[in-house]
Amino acid sequence: MTAILNKTLTKRGAEQAPEGLRRDRAVRERVSYLPAGVDFFVVLGAITALTMLGLVMVLSASSVKEIGAGRSPWTIFIRQAMWAVLGASAMVVVARIPYERWRKWVTPLLGVSLVMMVLPFVPGLGASINGAHAWVRMPGGFTFQPSEFLKLAVLMYCADLMTRRQALMHVSRVTLGPCLVVVGAASGAMLIQNDLGSAIVVSTIVLAVAFIAGTPATPLATTGAAFAFVGTLFVLSTPYRRERWLAFRDIGNYRDRAEGFQVWEGLVAAANGGLTGQGIGASRQKFSLPLAHSDFVFAILAEEMGLVGVFAVLGAYGLFAYFGTQIALRCDDMFGKLIAGGIVAWIGVQTVINMGGVTSIMPLTGLTLPFMSAGGSSLFVTMTAVGLILNIARPRT
Repeated sequence: MTAILNKTLTKRGAEQAPEGLRRDRAVRERVSYLPAGVDFFVVLGAITALTMLGLVMVLSASSVKEIGAGRSPWTIFIRQAMWAVLGASAMVVVARIPYERWRKWVTPLLGVSLVMMVLPFVPGLGASINGAHAWVRMPGGFTFQPSEFLKLAVLMYCADLMTRRQALMHVSRVTLGPCLVVVGAASGAMLIQNDLGSAIVVSTIVLAVAFIAGTPATPLATTGAAFAFVGTLFVLSTPYRRERWLAFRDIGNYRDRAEGFQVWEGLVAAANGGLTGQGIGASRQKFSLPLAHSDFVFAILAEEMGLVGVFAVLGAYGLFAYFGTQIALRCDDMFGKLIAGGIVAWIGVQTVINMGGVTSIMPLTGLTLPFMSAGGSSLFVTMTAVGLILNIARPRT
C-alpha cells in the first residue's frame, strides 16, 4: 500500500510541476526514437543530392582556372569535399542529439559567435574577398566566414527566448524586443564587414521565427519595414553599392562594367544550356565568368545540365522546403517548431536571393547557393542546421 501511495504522489507531483521543469526532466531522460518517417528521408535525400551535385559542379567550374593559375585542378574540389565530410559528420551527430539539449547553450553560442565576428579585423587573420572583409584565414589555406555560424546562433537564441515567453507574445517589448537587439548587433557586425547579403538573411530568420511564434501583425510588419529601410540606406550610402543593386534593372547597359559583368556572363551561360545542357564539364562561360564555382555555380549548372537540370535542382530545394515545413508543423514542442521553421526560411530565402541575383531577377548580393556553391563554412553550417531538422523529424516514444 505504501509503495502504491508513493507512486501516486510522485505521479501527481510530476503532473503539477511547471511545464519547464517537466520538459527539462524529460530531456535528461534517455530518448528512444521510433523508425523515421517519410519526411525525414525526403529531407535527407534532397540535401544529399544537392551536396553531391554541388561537388561535381564545383569541380567543373573551378578546375580550368586552377590549371590557369598553375595549381592542381582538384584544389578547390578537395577543399569543398573536406568541408562536406565535416558537415555530414556534424549533421549525423546533431541528428542523434535531442534538440532540446541545445537550449542551455544558446546564450554561450551566441556570445562566442558575436566575438568571432571581430576576427576578420585582426591583422594576420582577416581576409577580404570581393570587397567583403568577412573571412578568417586558417592554416593550410583554408578560410571560414564567422557570419555563417552567427546565423545559426541567432536562430537558436531567438527560438529559445520566444519559447520561454510564449505566453507573452502579445507584449512585443519582452519577446520581439530582445530579439531585435540581437539581430541588430548581428546584422550591424555583418554590415561593418560589408556583407549585406548575410545581414538580409539573419534579419529574415528572426522575422520568420517571430511570425511562427505568434508575434502580432503590426509590430511584425513595422519591424520588416524598418529592416528594409536600413538596408536601403546601406545600399544608397556609396555609389558602387547603388549601381550594383540597380544594374539588374538594365543589365544590358552594365554588361561591360564591374557592376553587371558577372550577371551578364551568367545569363549567357544559362542561355547556352538550352534544354539538356552542354554536358558536365563542357561549359564555355566558366573560362570568363568570375566566381563561377561559388556565387555563380547555378549559372554553370544551367549551362552544363540545361533546363532539365535546373528543374531537377529546383525540385530538390522544393522538396526540402515542403517537407521541412511539414516537420515544423507536426512538431508539438514550440522550440522545435521555431528551429525547423527558421532553418527552412533561412535556406529558402538564401536560395531565392542567389538564384534571383544570378538570373538578374533580383539585385546581386554575393550570397552562396546553399549546399552547392563553393564555401566551406556555409556548407558546414547549413548541413549542421539540417541535422537539427532531422532530429526534430524523428518520432519518439
